Amino acid sequence: MPARTQGTHPTAALAAALCLLGTAAQAEAQEPARPEGFALDRFHPAPAGDRMFGVQSAYTAGDASPHIMILGDYAQDPLVLRRLDGNEGLGDGKVVGSQFLLHLSASLSLWKHLTVNVDLPLALQSGDGGAASGAVLPPPTRSALGDLRLGARATLYGDYFDPFQIALAGYVWLPTGDPEAYSGDGDVRGGPQLVLGGHLDRAVWSLAAGPEFRSNRQFANVEQGTTVHWGAGVGLLLDDERRLQIGPEITGAITVSDVQQRTTNLEALLGGRYRFASDFEAGLAVGPGLTAGVGTPSFRAVAMVAYSPEVKPPVKDRDGDGILDDADACPDVAGVRSAERAKNGCPPPKDADRDGILDADDACPAVAGVASPDPKKNGCPPPGDLDKDGITDDVDACPEQAGPTSDDPKKHGCPPPPDRDSDTIPDPSDACPELPGIATTDPTTNGCPGDTDGDGIRDDQDGCPNEKGKPNEDPKQHGCPTAVRVTETEIVILQQVQFDIGKATIRPVSNELLEEVAGVLKDHPEIVKIEVQGHTDDRGTRQFNTRLSQARAESVLKALVAHGIAADRMQAKGYGPDVPIAENKTEAGRQKNRRVQFNIIEKAKKQP
Repeated sequence: MPARTQGTHPTAALAAALCLLGTAAQAEAQEPARPEGFALDRFHPAPAGDRMFGVQSAYTAGDASPHIMILGDYAQDPLVLRRLDGNEGLGDGKVVGSQFLLHLSASLSLWKHLTVNVDLPLALQSGDGGAASGAVLPPPTRSALGDLRLGARATLYGDYFDPFQIALAGYVWLPTGDPEAYSGDGDVRGGPQLVLGGHLDRAVWSLAAGPEFRSNRQFANVEQGTTVHWGAGVGLLLDDERRLQIGPEITGAITVSDVQQRTTNLEALLGGRYRFASDFEAGLAVGPGLTAGVGTPSFRAVAMVAYSPEVKPPVKDRDGDGILDDADACPDVAGVRSAERAKNGCPPPKDADRDGILDADDACPAVAGVASPDPKKNGCPPPGDLDKDGITDDVDACPEQAGPTSDDPKKHGCPPPPDRDSDTIPDPSDACPELPGIATTDPTTNGCPGDTDGDGIRDDQDGCPNEKGKPNEDPKQHGCPTAVRVTETEIVILQQVQFDIGKATIRPVSNELLEEVAGVLKDHPEIVKIEVQGHTDDRGTRQFNTRLSQARAESVLKALVAHGIAADRMQAKGYGPDVPIAENKTEAGRQKNRRVQFNIIEKAKKQP
């Protein structure tokens, strides 16, 4: 039977079977077995300077900044053979029992938007080799050079510390490795990637995906060709200086020409890294293989050490005075330089009234005065009584207008303001001094009657103060709704919802009417539920009219949902011709019967 080859997993080893050759004479008559091989490793290290082990980042780490990394990647049982027929006597074979790749990586960040990188792996491995489907699977050499990887990444949006970044990247592998040593493909391969990422206050994240174009080949009945790679990772920044990072990563790949279990790779890593001596990083990650695809190990461990200059957060100058915030004692107020750190960047002390007493100590900074040991009088003119009300000017809130004493310092010595409408809003502040009203922050409405229904028309001028309406030349209709009224049991529409003849399609002319119905429901949250009713005249069959009325009721319900009304506040019901409100013997009566009604079926109880 044909053999299959795969990377093992603790729960599902890649299926493989050795051919049962029959007799020795038949074996000798067959063609000589040919050697096979390819780049086995499915773990692609992120470029030096990135925040994840196997998922590249979207940022550019600096401006003309070099990054150098040594990374070790150990994979346990990445490629084994297992017999599908379950014949234990034939035994299993580990083609590659272990593979350790030492990656020498370097990258260069340019102009804060471009990163170029290079990675050269050296494979150290062991295994027994094997044979499957008439092909020789040679044991791996103990050491072999891997395929040289060249890469570039352009950051399209976002800087290093931004919460969202986007980049376009790409890798190219040159055939410097040995296919028979399972460290190279023997052909050029590569492909683009879309990379998303971000830097939050206490976390970093990355997401990358893209195709890898490689030569198609059969390896022991398993297709090896163009694959789609993807990966995602999150790192939590645990210490105050954001130097310790811990988090999970997951990476995967699938061969697009032969999608099956043996061509699907999925791995998870849990790792941590620590930045020490400012510009150096070290990290360790471990995790299992999650699928039975070729190249997926049962266990993977990754360790790295890198020289990666730390990217410092940008220092800002919020007040624009040329003194950076980290040295500015007053970062939100433009100032001047000072040798005294507590005053550097702060505005010079002012003396607005030029009385020789700085404003910070002047109790009357806008009026020239004299020095006084009393902080409340320091810098104020000597007390007088200009208005002759018996209250000295230094404590008189209205020194030029006679007034009575008051416990309120702001009213002490001031005449009481008039309030003709007795609404407690003094006439100078009252926009409607002869009409009792309410206090507002708008000077044009302060002291005027309110607007209960919020339609922009004051209650004293609103013919329907409890229902939103529109302006009208008739004072009795001014502020009253033109199309919709609310009663205890119904939302009454004064116009009909118009549909296409014989259909449930609402005509555009009714859009404004339904928008007004939706506005009423928003203004009356006490209406918990309504029934949207559809009615028809008696022309046609009762079955057709019942279906039509139901469809029209449902169309109106959907239109109200589109205007922002929750669907659970409504139910649609078609009554057909069963509930007429006029005689069906005349066209006028039939037109009245063709209608939509909004009956209130549940209202919230008023709070006591």
